Amino acid sequence: MSASASSALAGSGLRLSKEHLIVAVPVAVVAAAGGFLVGLYLNGRSCKKGLVNLCVNKDSPKVVHSFDMEDIGTKAVYCRCWKSKKFPFCDGAHAKHNEETGDNVGPLIIKKKDA
Repeated sequence: MSASASSALAGSGLRLSKEHLIVAVPVAVVAAAGGFLVGLYLNGRSCKKGLVNLCVNKDSPKVVHSFDMEDIGTKAVYCRCWKSKKFPFCDGAHAKHNEETGDNVGPLIIKKKDA
């Protein structure tokens, strides 16, 4: 090791020359950008985008429930989080869902106007 190299290492830490920085900075930027893009790609492949219904009538091509207004009575509360054990009616499962995910979904409430 030369005297100048050994005195640089013996000093207060690692010293990089301008030439080293000119090479190291672009390499670090390309590596960071590449890692970010690979992460986006892998995350996009592992998620099923838009999947909301995880368990209700999965054998049906489309889940549809229809009710006549006359049959509702004075008030009906319907699930919008797809977690209710009484689906399509709300059982309050959205509260646990919101706590676990930070979401703010709640039920659909339909009631008759007061006369």
